[in-house]
Amino acid sequence: MDNNQQTLTFDNAYAEIFSFEAAGGVKEYQVMIHVSDATLPFEQQLESLRGAYFNLLKDRLSDALPVFKRYFLSDASNQGPQVYVQEFDDTLGALSVIQQPPLDGTKVALWVYFMSDVQPRSLQGNNFFEARHGAYRHLWMGGMFNNEADSEAQTSILFNEYVTQLAEQDCTLADNCVRTWLFVNDIDNQYAGMVRARNAAFIIQGLTNETHFIASTGIGGRQADPKVFVQMDAYAVGGLEPGQMHYLYASDHLNRTSEYGVSFERGTCVDYGDRRHFFVSGTASINDQGKILHPGDIRKQADRMLENVDALLKEAGATFDNVAQMIVYLRDIADYAVVRKIYDERFPGKPKVFLLAPVCRPGWLIEMECMGVTNQKNEAYAPL
Repeated sequence: MDNNQQTLTFDNAYAEIFSFEAAGGVKEYQVMIHVSDATLPFEQQLESLRGAYFNLLKDRLSDALPVFKRYFLSDASNQGPQVYVQEFDDTLGALSVIQQPPLDGTKVALWVYFMSDVQPRSLQGNNFFEARHGAYRHLWMGGMFNNEADSEAQTSILFNEYVTQLAEQDCTLADNCVRTWLFVNDIDNQYAGMVRARNAAFIIQGLTNETHFIASTGIGGRQADPKVFVQMDAYAVGGLEPGQMHYLYASDHLNRTSEYGVSFERGTCVDYGDRRHFFVSGTASINDQGKILHPGDIRKQADRMLENVDALLKEAGATFDNVAQMIVYLRDIADYAVVRKIYDERFPGKPKVFLLAPVCRPGWLIEMECMGVTNQKNEAYAPL
C-alpha cells in the first residue's frame, strides 16, 4: 500500500497531486490545478487549466477517470458560461461550478477527484455521476440548484430532489449520503433560511441528534444567476452495510452542531476492506461550547482551527499526512498572505486551494475542510 504527493508543472499551470493505492484495489488521485500566470485573461487561464487537466488525464493519470470536478471562479456571471461550453462534451464526472475567487490572484482553479478501475455512468448529464467498482457505487452530484423565492424554499427543494435521486439508486439520505456542500449567496443574510430547510429535511428523513446527521460545509458562494441563493453538491455510496459509515466528534475540542441550531456532523468515516476514507466538514476556530475563539486574530484562529481538525483526524485514526486535499476559506482577502505562509510551511505540496468565501458566522475569519484516506485491513467489508 502506498500514498504520495507530487507537484507537476505545465504551460502556465501546475497541479498538486495526492495518490493512494492499495494492492489490487482502486487507485485514487486528488488533484488541485492552479494557473501560474495571473496576468492572463480568463480565456487563456481556463485554456491553461484545462490543458494541464487533459495532459494529466492522457499521460500521467491514464489509468484513472475523473469522477468529480469543481471549478472555482472569480466572476461566475462572466466566466461560468465559458466553463460550461468547454465542459459540454466531457461527460465524465459530476460537475460543479461556483464563484469562490482563488486568493492567489488568478481567475480560476480546479479540483478533480480521479479513480481507477471504475465503471462510469452519467445518471443525469453532468449533475449526477456513478463510478462503480465491486460492491460499491460512488454517486457524485454537482451543481444542483433551483429558482424558488428564497434560500429556505430553494434548500427544501434541493433536498427533496436529492432524496428522490438517491431513492432511484436504491439509496437513502440517512444510510448512504456521506457528504454535502451548500454554497450560499449572500451568506450573512441567506444562511438562516438554508439551515431551517436543511434541519426540516433531516427530520423528515429520520436524521436527529440521537441518530446522526451528515458531514457538510455551508459556505459563501454564488452562481452566475444572482437569484440562485443555494447550490448543492453531494457524495453518497451505494452498497454500504450497517456500521460501515461512522461519525467524528472530537468532543474535547468541539461541541455538537445541534447545540447552536444547525444539523451536520463534524466529520464522517467510511470503512472498506482495504482502506478508510475520512471527510472533515468545514471547521473553524471554535471551542467545545460552540464559541468563536480569538476574534479578530487570523493567526490564532488558524492555529485553533488546525488543532480542531487534528483532533478529528486522530479520532479517524489519521494524521495530516493522510489528508489528500484541503480547501481553505477566508472572509478577508487581506489575510491571505499570513494563512498561505502557515500552510506552505506545514503542508508543502499538499493539494490545497485558498478561496475568498465568507464563513457562516461573521466572527470566523477562516474555515477549512479536507478529505483523505488511510491504510487498513477490515475483513468485515469488501475492498473499495
